[in-house]
Formats: sequence, structure tokens, C-alpha cells
Amino acid sequence: MDPVSVADSDSTTVEDPAVAGTTAVHDSSVGGGSDEAGLSAEETHAGEPMTLRRFATLSSRAAALYVASRVGVLLIGSAVASVTHQTLGQSLEVWDSRWYISIAQGGYVSSIPPGSGNPAQCNLGFFPLLPLVIRFVHLVTRFGYPVSGLVASTALGFLAAIAVWWMLRDLFGADGADRGTAMVVFAPGALVFSFVYTEGATVLLVACTLLALRRHRWLLAGLCAGAASAADPVASAVVVPCVVAAVIAIRRDREYRSLLAPILSPAGIGLFFIYLWAHTGSPLEWFHAQRAGWQSGTYGNGVPGSLYHLVMYGFGDPNYGVKGICALASVGLLVVFFRARPPATWIGYVMAVLAYGAISPIIGVSPRLLLRCFPLVAVFGARLPRFWFEVALGLSALCMAALSVMAMGGPHWTP
Repeated sequence: MDPVSVADSDSTTVEDPAVAGTTAVHDSSVGGGSDEAGLSAEETHAGEPMTLRRFATLSSRAAALYVASRVGVLLIGSAVASVTHQTLGQSLEVWDSRWYISIAQGGYVSSIPPGSGNPAQCNLGFFPLLPLVIRFVHLVTRFGYPVSGLVASTALGFLAAIAVWWMLRDLFGADGADRGTAMVVFAPGALVFSFVYTEGATVLLVACTLLALRRHRWLLAGLCAGAASAADPVASAVVVPCVVAAVIAIRRDREYRSLLAPILSPAGIGLFFIYLWAHTGSPLEWFHAQRAGWQSGTYGNGVPGSLYHLVMYGFGDPNYGVKGICALASVGLLVVFFRARPPATWIGYVMAVLAYGAISPIIGVSPRLLLRCFPLVAVFGARLPRFWFEVALGLSALCMAALSVMAMGGPHWTP
């Protein structure tokens, strides 16, 4: 029996396999109309408080899935390192990892190098949250900055898996949360949880925001969203669900405190741009750095360009080929996503992230973009029947393995 049945346009009935014989009704747009409706099935129906031990026990399901996925990536990294005659750390500290480590170690440069393309690339094109976390890990552990970066990214991914599990459990029960979380941590783009990349921080903070919005924890939602907007430019899409939640809460219950979430949600990106203004003389230096070093070209060409190259040249250029396949896959994911009738906040976030990909000159719908669009991937996993879920998970894990080899083994594919 599917763990989720839709009762009507405003409610979702959850049958939690972890609590036999209990049923909870939650608002499908933002959260319950009261604090009780936002509680988990254990708290509301079993009458048992959510103790730290119970939380750890339930969270261990997501933790086990994440650890399994990381073991796979590390085994692949070890094999690639052996073949390429480098260390495992060198295999994992690739591509954008070096930029984040450079910011953590020496801060931002003050100007963009002259020229365009590779000569103009600099660390001004990257957001500050992950470098701040790396620096904190370095100060606490005294590890070198590269190792501190790997520790920070892996730990953030671990916490992200747990946050996604709890977010899903509110709607799909424990079994659905297991399947959805598995689909996220074994997604093709999830290889970057093991690199020094921002996806762990983004997924963690956005999942916490969506869960807090559902439970009407407006201040917490705003703080998590504000931090997320400092992690990654695409993560600023989290502003959209905060606005959606506030509009619904005000229209239904005159809950004006909900405005805290959208007011605080852009705090991170706002403070970063203010810092850039003081540091470089321009509040838009991030945009200038991106256009000079990476995002040159016509806006909106990312998706059409990748599909064109996929049709005309196949996988002659793996970067275009992979993005083309992801763009096509996103259509099927969206069909399952909307049929599941997820909360309006989830819809707002997913559509905003996909809009970023559509607007970009080169990114399009990449594996990393789909990972940051994790509610789309998670709902797909939670809703699939058992057999098809196992098929989809196996194919997804194989794709993650293939992309891991391509990313760590040379310049064939850029994560």
C-alpha cells in the first residue's frame, strides 16, 4: 500500500510505518494550522516525547543511507587515485573545490584578472558560507585546509541526508522518507557531497527551511533560509517558499509573524554583496566574475544548447550530453512530483531552482542542479512503487559512479 493517500486539495493523510496503526493529517501547503499539526506522528499519536534517543534512532536510517553512498564514492576515488598515481585527497579536491579552499585559506581577491574565460577566473565568483565552515573546522581540528574542506563537506552532507529524511517523513512516513532520501544521496550529482562543494550546506539548510515553514516556525525558517542564501546562488531560490508560506499563512490565519521568514531569507546573499561592495568597490562583483570567467554567452541558452548538442553529437561532449539527459529526465520527475501534490512551498522552491537552470547561459539542468532541486528527486523516490524504485535507484547509483570516474579521472566532465 502506498504510504501516502491524498484526501483533498488541502490535506494529506500519512500512514507512518514506524508507528503502526496511527494516522496524522497535515496541511499540504505549508504546515498544520496549529503547532500540533506540525508534530511528527510519534509525538502526536503515540504520546511519546521526541527524545534525543528516539531522534537519533530514527535519524540513523538516513545516516546509514548516506554512509553507504559515501563508501561507494570513496572506493571509486581510491581506484581512480591508484590509476592516476595521486592521493585520494587529490582525487576529491577537484574542480571548484580548489576555489572554496582558496577562500577559506586566504580570503577573497580584490579584483578580477583581465581577459575572459580561464584567465579571468577568480574566487570572487563563489559564495562564502562553505569557506567559513572550512575555516571553522580548520581552527577546531588544526587539519590542513584541504582536509578541513573534505571534513566540512562530508559532515554537511551527512546532516543534509538527515534533514531530508525528516522533511519527507512528515508527508510520506518513514518508509517513503527512506526511499526519497536514498534517491537523493545516490542521485548522479550526489558525488559532490564528497568534494569540497556547497551542495551539502544547500540541501541541509533548504530542507530545514521547508520543514520549519511546514511547522510554522517562522524565525527558524528565516534564519535557515538566510544562511542558505549565503551558500550558493541557486540556494537563494529558498526565498520563494518563504514568500509562498507567508502569503498562505496571512490569508488563512492572519499570521503576520510569518513575514519573518521572507524578510530574513535573503540575509546571507545581501550581506555577501554588501561585503563585496566594501571589498571590491562593486556590490555586483560576483556577477562580473561569473560573466568574465564562467557564465559568458546568451542567457537562457543552457537548456536548448545542451539538448541541441545531445541530438546532434550525442555524448561527443559529455558536459552537454549529461545536461541534455538531465533536462529530459526532469520532465519525468516533474510529472511524478506534481501527481504527488506536494506542499506549495516545495513547488515554489523546485520551480525557482529549475528557473535558475533555464536562465543560465551554460549550466542548464545539470546533475548538480537536480541535486539542489532535491524535493523533486526525493518525491520521485518516495512515490515510486517498490520494484520501480529499486530499478531507478540502481540506475541512479550507476550514473553517480560513472560521473565520479569522469570527474576525478580527468577533464572529460565538469561537475
